[in-house]
Amino acid sequence: MKPAIVLLILATLLLFFSNCERKTNDILYDSQYKKEIAEVRKEASLYLMINNIPGASFAIAKEGKIIYSEGMGLASKDLEVPVTRKTKFRIGEVSELFTSLIYQMMVENGTLHPDSSVQNYIPNYPLSEYKQTFNKIALSHLVNHSSGIRKPNGEEENWRVINNTLQKSPDIFKNDPLNTLPGWYENLSMHNYNLLGAVMEKTTGKSFPDLLKNYVTDTLKLTNTEVDNPFKTVIGRTDFYDYNMVSQVVNAVFRDLRFCSSSEGILSNAEDLVKFGNAILYSDLISDQIKARLFKPADLLGDFPPTTANGWVIMKNNQGDLLYGRVGGVTGGGAVLLIIPDKKLVIAGTVNLTSSDEIPVFKLIAPFLN
Repeated sequence: MKPAIVLLILATLLLFFSNCERKTNDILYDSQYKKEIAEVRKEASLYLMINNIPGASFAIAKEGKIIYSEGMGLASKDLEVPVTRKTKFRIGEVSELFTSLIYQMMVENGTLHPDSSVQNYIPNYPLSEYKQTFNKIALSHLVNHSSGIRKPNGEEENWRVINNTLQKSPDIFKNDPLNTLPGWYENLSMHNYNLLGAVMEKTTGKSFPDLLKNYVTDTLKLTNTEVDNPFKTVIGRTDFYDYNMVSQVVNAVFRDLRFCSSSEGILSNAEDLVKFGNAILYSDLISDQIKARLFKPADLLGDFPPTTANGWVIMKNNQGDLLYGRVGGVTGGGAVLLIIPDKKLVIAGTVNLTSSDEIPVFKLIAPFLN
């Protein structure tokens, strides 16, 4: 065989295997934890397979350093585009964690005041039936879900109005009666954070996407986190999927989430979420005062103690470790972020399918706790 033909065959084979390699998972890992990461990948792959999830990203950090990050599966089934570590997913209620950090930063610089009423910032917001001064809806009630504002109904949870802005979001609920007196009970509702986001915009004259960029993503170098805008080209945004009536995976219905950008409408991925968690634990760009306030539950007047603080769910595992985290689910996506301060661990996951089953974050983190 002529040398030129041999070289041509070798070049063809090299090109073939190079193309195959590009289709494999995009992964970063620390070889020091090779055994633990192998267990994490096995559990993650099993979760995706059982739930027919097209694509996902997972990441883990230990002692402030990312030791594992990976994109798995497909960002687009139609185009056969693989998920990478930079792919952007809808993260649902995990968006609240970004909003609450912006809120705390605005409190620290004097732009917002926790005890001030909503009407102080939005004068035309109607007074509730509880008009006494000590029963006003304060900003601190919104960030801690203790305002008494009702939960969204089924139609609002799947709101399909196009081009509905965050400023228009309060129109959905502002004239409805409160469920409880402000400050008495915790009642998780995206309406709290949508109203808080509207207050932020009204006060600063800036859009929520700009506030997110100025206060958080630029400051913390989160290059793959932004508000989802369906009418804008977003580089790296995944397609969104849902189950149909017979549990087949299909393209999710179109939704414009800008009206709930401060509660459910942010795009991100596991690596950025872990960087965000690391910043909460270690970054000097976030003051110690803010870090302390983020995880301090509100003092409620009712009979039941709070389970959240500034959007973070606070709990303990079977070993007695204190945990801070949040799970999010929205049309076409889902996410989880978990911080275990005593173990210096942060873990996150994102998927591009409407969450029918929560990401098994405790199984994923188990190899690092045993």
